[in-house]
Amino acid sequence: MQGKKEQLLTVESKLKYQLINIYKPGAFSNFTTVLYELMQKKLLDGYVTPVFVCIGSDRSTGDSLGPLVGYKIEGIRNKNVHIYGTLERPVHAKNLETTIKEINEKHEKPLVIAIDACLGNADHVGCISVSEQPIKPGLALNKNLPPVGDISIMGFVNISGFMDFLTLQNTRLYIVMSMADFLANGIRYVLWKMQRYKQLFC
Repeated sequence: MQGKKEQLLTVESKLKYQLINIYKPGAFSNFTTVLYELMQKKLLDGYVTPVFVCIGSDRSTGDSLGPLVGYKIEGIRNKNVHIYGTLERPVHAKNLETTIKEINEKHEKPLVIAIDACLGNADHVGCISVSEQPIKPGLALNKNLPPVGDISIMGFVNISGFMDFLTLQNTRLYIVMSMADFLANGIRYVLWKMQRYKQLFC
């Protein structure tokens, strides 16, 4: 029954939220397909400039997913694609609002793809979610920050529970690095594919 129900879902509803375990077969294909189709859809809706906002801090292992992804994709050679949030210049609670303001002022109709780490259930660790909903950064640390992203990518790096701040500090670097490599490679592939089919121009 579950298989038939999944077949009845429209492409649009499938794109609203995807949870992908990066260690399972087919994960890379699933991620790149969903991100590619979401970006296509948004660009057809009138967005013009893809902007990746990689949120987090390099001072906390669990929270370093965003800056690591930004570091790994900042060398993308496409003048129409912009990266905010790297190991050198992280985007975090203190500068998030000014960064979003800068993006809206500098770029024509920006399509913001927000990337951040998050905590969740034990069976979600090692998974990423891809959604059309914005990220609400800082929830694990009880920070009141504005929602970010026309597309959101979140990586479940550890288990949510008591004292989430310490949980982030004590997250295994292996999980974060594996997820950062997966996301960076997937983003590079999607942008290459869009450029190849002339959906993004150099």
